[in-house]
Amino acid sequence: MKRIEISQSTNEISTSNKQYQFMFKIGTPVTGTKLIIKRSLDLLIGILGGLISVPIIMVFAILVKLTSKGSAFYKQERVGRMGRPFMVIKLRSMCQNAEAETGVIWAKKNDTRITKIGKFMRKTRIDELPQFWNVLRGEMSLVGPRPERPTLTERFSDTNEDFPKRLRIVPGITGYAQINGGYDSTPEQKCKLDNYYIENFSLWLDLRILLGTVKIIFTGDGAR
Repeated sequence: MKRIEISQSTNEISTSNKQYQFMFKIGTPVTGTKLIIKRSLDLLIGILGGLISVPIIMVFAILVKLTSKGSAFYKQERVGRMGRPFMVIKLRSMCQNAEAETGVIWAKKNDTRITKIGKFMRKTRIDELPQFWNVLRGEMSLVGPRPERPTLTERFSDTNEDFPKRLRIVPGITGYAQINGGYDSTPEQKCKLDNYYIENFSLWLDLRILLGTVKIIFTGDGAR
């Protein structure tokens, strides 16, 4: 997928000359002192989490390489705060070229494209660990709406005018939607939960979400 280009002078958005209308429906970004504290915590926990996760990432990177063809890691363009594109980093949990025949589609329960080791990584969220790097770069937060691809964001925004409003805050490794529905949530449900988080954002809510995520890691709830 080609990178979205935004002209600062005209606000023109294009990916292969394609206009993404969701960019004009985002609304006003979330601001405030709480975001400064949130970013400070992201950096602190991001550094610690990144260091602790390195051995785990390396072990599973080897397992991915041994059990399926293709790279152990993959990068994919996602839409960040206020529509800014960035490349998310994950351990590969699907077979190589999973969307070669289907094109861009929403992952579903019991998705046949997911490898055996990928099922375990998704259940425990190990495939998300490389995103600590995205957190340190400021592209993601520990907690926030999960970032979607530009094409899916545009598709869901066509039928739900509130979907672009999820982009008012930095996306997260985990989020309110992940602990209250997880992978089984529809785009509409996810949108509602994410916007609820944004409207009720607090550091205490972030802590509750992080604790809820730990529970999910051990139970596997919401994995697909």
